Amino acid sequence: MTGVPHLIRTHDNVFFFDAAAEGRLEFQRCTDCNALRHPPGPACPECRSFEWDTVVSTRLGTLHSWTVLHHPKDDAFDYPLGVALVDLEEGTRFVADMSGFDLDALEIGMEVEIGFGEHAHGEILPRVFPRGEAEGVGK
Repeated sequence: MTGVPHLIRTHDNVFFFDAAAEGRLEFQRCTDCNALRHPPGPACPECRSFEWDTVVSTRLGTLHSWTVLHHPKDDAFDYPLGVALVDLEEGTRFVADMSGFDLDALEIGMEVEIGFGEHAHGEILPRVFPRGEAEGVGK
């Protein structure tokens, strides 16, 4: 897709994109205070430690909120585009595109799960699906 930028991989987020390509949802965990964080970053927002490892998510959660985008249209997405804010079982919140939903039937608190799908340039990214309907690698 022309005009759609490639993902920007850094030391702090490459694990996230590599895990997604293999069908896993991983988050950073501070090895000093055990706080989970997302999006990835160099330092723990709780204790400011630079030491971290990763934890694999169950990919299960509930819908905290959402929005439906109609404009401006970008060739990398299908419209209308649902974007979800999910409360994951691990205690983190996660934002991702939605797939497989009747956008008029969404309810706060509905059970969802994270699956994966291909995005621009063949990159695999997490997507939010109704519970039990996740698609993609690692399903």
